[in-house]
Parts: sequence; C-alpha cells; structure tokens
Amino acid sequence: MTDLKLQAPLILFVDDEATAVKYFQRAIGPLATVITAGSVEEGKQLLDAHAGTLAVLVSDQRMPGAYGNELLIYAWDRYPHIVRILTTAYSELEHTVEAVNLGQIHRYIQKPWEIAALRVEMKQALELATLRREHAQLLREKLLVRQKQIVANRIGMVHALCAGLAEPAHYVPIEAYLSAALTTGLTPPEPDWLVMDFSDLVAAEAFRTGTFSCAVRDDLVAIEQSTPGAIVEKVIDLLAARFGGRVRQTSASSLLFVDTSLLTEFLEAPAGTPTSSEHSFWLACLLWLGKRGWSLRSSSNDNGMLCVLAHVELPLTPPQLAAWIEQF
Repeated sequence: MTDLKLQAPLILFVDDEATAVKYFQRAIGPLATVITAGSVEEGKQLLDAHAGTLAVLVSDQRMPGAYGNELLIYAWDRYPHIVRILTTAYSELEHTVEAVNLGQIHRYIQKPWEIAALRVEMKQALELATLRREHAQLLREKLLVRQKQIVANRIGMVHALCAGLAEPAHYVPIEAYLSAALTTGLTPPEPDWLVMDFSDLVAAEAFRTGTFSCAVRDDLVAIEQSTPGAIVEKVIDLLAARFGGRVRQTSASSLLFVDTSLLTEFLEAPAGTPTSSEHSFWLACLLWLGKRGWSLRSSSNDNGMLCVLAHVELPLTPPQLAAWIEQF
C-alpha cells in the first residue's frame, strides 16, 4: 500500500485548534493526502509551496491574527483552480454569503462536522478540482491550436498582399519577411476568440489586413518615386532613417535591428491592434528589393538581428510556404 505521506498534498486544512486538525486528518486522510496549517500566514506559505498539486483548501474562519476568508481571497486571487471551502462554528452568515457571491469560496460547512457528510463534501470538492484541471488543460490546448491558426491565416494574408503588389515575374518577399519574424522570436497573438465572436474576429482581421495593405502600397509607391533606380543599397539608408535609433547601419549593405519588436507586429498583435507605419514600411522595402531581384537575409546577433542584402533565390512554392507556416 502506498504511503500517503510520500504523495503530493491534495488538501490543505487550516485551523488553529489542534483537536479540529486531528479530527479532520483522521476523517479525510484515507481519501487524499492532507497537509495542515495553524494560521492564515502559515496557510499562505503552504499554498505558495504546494499550489501545483493542491486541489482543495479548507479554512476555519476565526483564527488569531486574521480571518480565514482572507486566506481564501488570497487563494482565489493567485490560485483560482483550487476549490475553496470555509468552515466555522460561529454564525457569520453575512461575511460567508458575501464570500460565496463573490466566488471567493465554493462551499460553507458549519461546525461541528458530521463525519459522513464531511467526507462527501471532500469527495465532491476533489471531483470538482479534477474537472477544473481537465477543463483548463483543454482550454490551453485549444488556445495553442487557435494561436497557430491565427498566425497561419495571417501568413497567408501577407503572401496574398505581397503577390498582389508585386508585378508579374517578380520575387514575392514572403520568405525574407517570415525569416525575420522567426529570427526575432514571434510571440503568438493573444486569444481574441475568448472575448470576440468568430464573425467579429474575422471582420476585425479583414479590416486590419485592409488597412495594413493600403499602408504597404502607399509606402511602396513613395519608395518607387523617391528611389527610381536600381541601387539596392539605398533601401538600407531608407530603413535606417525610418527606424531611427532602433537600428544601426553596419555597412553600405547591412544593418542591425537593435529593437526588433516592430518587425513582427502584423503576425503577433491582437486583431484590434493596428500595425505601425514602421512595420508597413519594412514590408514595402522588401517588396521594392524583390522587384529588383534582391532581398534581406536575416540572422541572429548578440545585439539584435542582422539584415544583409542578398540576391533572391527561386520563387516560393506552395509546399515551401506550408513548411514555413509549420515553423510558427
């Protein structure tokens, strides 16, 4: 038979009365591993130490120094997955009802306990904690899938945008754009689907993409007008001027992005967040280079991301684009 003392604790019981602690351990110990504390402060310390395994917190209300509902509020704020139960021998319904209504506690159990009823309560609390844990895991998995879908959709939008602005037979700079994002270290966007209906999310993404497309087009036109020739090194000067102190020009054909946050905005920002003028200008520069058979090759650097002018490779194929998407 497995020694319960060697198992991770599932229930934390907090009470300053030694008799209550002994009675609770004797009644509930066979169901799950119990750890105990004699004060609110000690209870907080044990919560912090064992929050990863604790499923249920049971606290007496009246204790020296602080009331038990203070501990339950502490757990509610920091460890919402833990099922919180208040118990007391005193009639303090006003504070108890308020705590229940605010979600600070799950149940209120009046002392003295009836052992069979107490065991039923603890079994139900443990089952609820298991359901919460499983729900949280499913939510995390769904979040990861949704985040990947959002990034994949946005990559497709960027490719469509670039293909629409690039002239026939010209290079579409999606590889340079994605390579820079990977080198920078893309952070998946926040889960807008948790606070927005799907149709509203799609609409927000569409309008955001439309605004971004117009900005990239206008920047590309401006670059073409100000730099009509094929001196590709000119784009290094343009980027250095637009990004200011966020970049450092290392040569006539390379520059170092010290602050790379502006290079991933379209892919990682929430749907309602517009992209900056620097980000649209970045993509416009890549398009301008692509029309001339050039691109910017990105690599990580101790001080940031280094971009060097390089001749473009063969055009990107659908399988290659799919392989890029898989990397995000």
